[in-house]
Amino acid sequence: MFKTVLTLFRGSVAAAGEELEDRTALLILDQQMRDAAAAVERSKRSLALAIAGDQQEGRRLDATNARIADLEVRATAALDGGREDLAREAAQAIANLEADRDAAMTARTLFASEITRMKRQVANAEARITELDRGRRIARASEAVRALRRGGVEAARPYESTLPEAENTLKRLRERQIEAQAAADALVELDAASGPLATAEKLAEQGFGPRLKSTADDVLARLNAKRTQAA
Repeated sequence: MFKTVLTLFRGSVAAAGEELEDRTALLILDQQMRDAAAAVERSKRSLALAIAGDQQEGRRLDATNARIADLEVRATAALDGGREDLAREAAQAIANLEADRDAAMTARTLFASEITRMKRQVANAEARITELDRGRRIARASEAVRALRRGGVEAARPYESTLPEAENTLKRLRERQIEAQAAADALVELDAASGPLATAEKLAEQGFGPRLKSTADDVLARLNAKRTQAA
């Protein structure tokens, strides 16, 4: 008798634990998704700051190039006028400005590379969150259906509660195993970056079709084109 009571107690504790896990699983998932969404928003803000920094370096680069061009004209005029002292002073200023220009160009190259990387990460994270949201909606619907079915069985045949509970427990176990495997497979596929977007980007990198995202070469080419037009 004591063994039977102990077994019943252990079974009740196990059942209560499974029920608590089932009730809180969606709450945990909701909070995890909120945390992930907040992380993506922080990444977006960092991306915006990187873009703003790149634009600031671009303006600095344009101003530096303009000052270099102006000083070159003035230094040439000083040489023509026989004022080599003034021309040398201008040449030193030009050399300093060229060092600033090179630093700005290097900074823009680094910004361009980082911006491209961050855009790719943000896009990948947003795709994964979208996939998780779809899975969460399915899980909510499944949980609602399971609750309705469980309630219907208990209301109709209360004296047969042991067998339906065992069947429901086995069903929940199988569903959790299937969902866990499906989630693991989905994450592997996402991490492998083998989706249509990644495939299209890979084809574009090989010259088959237009680029989907800007690269450092695109940014520099656009800047050089603007400089050419300005000249």
